[in-house]
Amino acid sequence: MAKPNIICVDDQRDILATLKKELLFFRDLIKVYYCESAEEAATIMDEIDAESEHVAVIVCDHVMPGKSGVDFLSEVKDDNRFPNTKKLLLTGLATHEDTIEAINKAKIDRYIGKPWETHDLINKIRVLLTEYILEEGLDYNDYITILDQDTLYAQLRKTM
Repeated sequence: MAKPNIICVDDQRDILATLKKELLFFRDLIKVYYCESAEEAATIMDEIDAESEHVAVIVCDHVMPGKSGVDFLSEVKDDNRFPNTKKLLLTGLATHEDTIEAINKAKIDRYIGKPWETHDLINKIRVLLTEYILEEGLDYNDYITILDQDTLYAQLRKTM
């Protein structure tokens, strides 16, 4: 069975360590990868794709050495292997213009600033994961305990 995965990308190890602790909520049903660069995340995405699994959600920092989060997420948007992958931009340094660029260029689905509230981050990821699973036609019953119930019910009502 093809499984959805989450990829977190941030060049700061302390941020990745915080994400690891906070995203334990998903651990029983979703594999979460933690990458220190866009290049490392791209390699993980290639491996996930080669295994015929899904990159459901990417949580990505904006300001990173080498390739910025917006540039990386723009590449993901343009990669036909990941048309429904949900993108969440995570940053504390982006300006208003940076955020607008991210929305327009990378088609990000959500934005969250640093520092964030744990419940807010988890809820945003749950919504994105729910949207992805439904768009991909995956069996949501396998993930029902971690999905956003309001999003799930709203989408199911639309199909009735």
